[in-house]
Amino acid sequence: MRRVVTIVSAALAAILALSLSAGTAEATPPGIPSASTAASRLAALTVAAESHASTYNRDLFPHWITISGSCDTREQVLKRDGTNVVTSSSCAATSGRWFSPYDGATWTAASDVDIDHMVPLAEAWRSGAWAWTTAKRQSFANSLNDGQLWAVTDNVNQSKSDQDPSTWKPSVASFRCTYARAWIGVKSNWGLSLQSAEKTALQSMLATC
Repeated sequence: MRRVVTIVSAALAAILALSLSAGTAEATPPGIPSASTAASRLAALTVAAESHASTYNRDLFPHWITISGSCDTREQVLKRDGTNVVTSSSCAATSGRWFSPYDGATWTAASDVDIDHMVPLAEAWRSGAWAWTTAKRQSFANSLNDGQLWAVTDNVNQSKSDQDPSTWKPSVASFRCTYARAWIGVKSNWGLSLQSAEKTALQSMLATC
């Protein structure tokens, strides 16, 4: 009898684990390269010193913009990455559940969630976006087709600020593989350069995959 109970308990635990992993996968932005592809893309990125830091202005990256109907980019990400999200007629999230992969926290109020730019706007500016048109910078700041936008705990996003992986990493160590893959994917997709210390940090994070 004990064996039967043990087997049933193990089966239920496995089902629960699958359910949780499926839920997490649904909250992952699209277009994140595999570890092997990310490693290849990382090797192809240009290593260069940052520049134009003193001329950065957040207003040069217009966001959030209207995506569909009355929904702007922030609201689209909240709906995409949340669970059981209910919105008002103006597309504001009135209820739902959001899991922040950076720190492992779960929130039920949209006001506790920020939409993080995986590659911060100031970092992008210093890495080549200073030469872009405003239209291209707007597309970058509102990109829903790659791993650029993430729903995360607000104060964690603020702590990250404009840092790259050489000075800031998610506190959840098991997420660092995905973080590195997403970061590399964004920089590769948009033709941005990276610093030597940044590359070394990304290689170390990829080694955990």
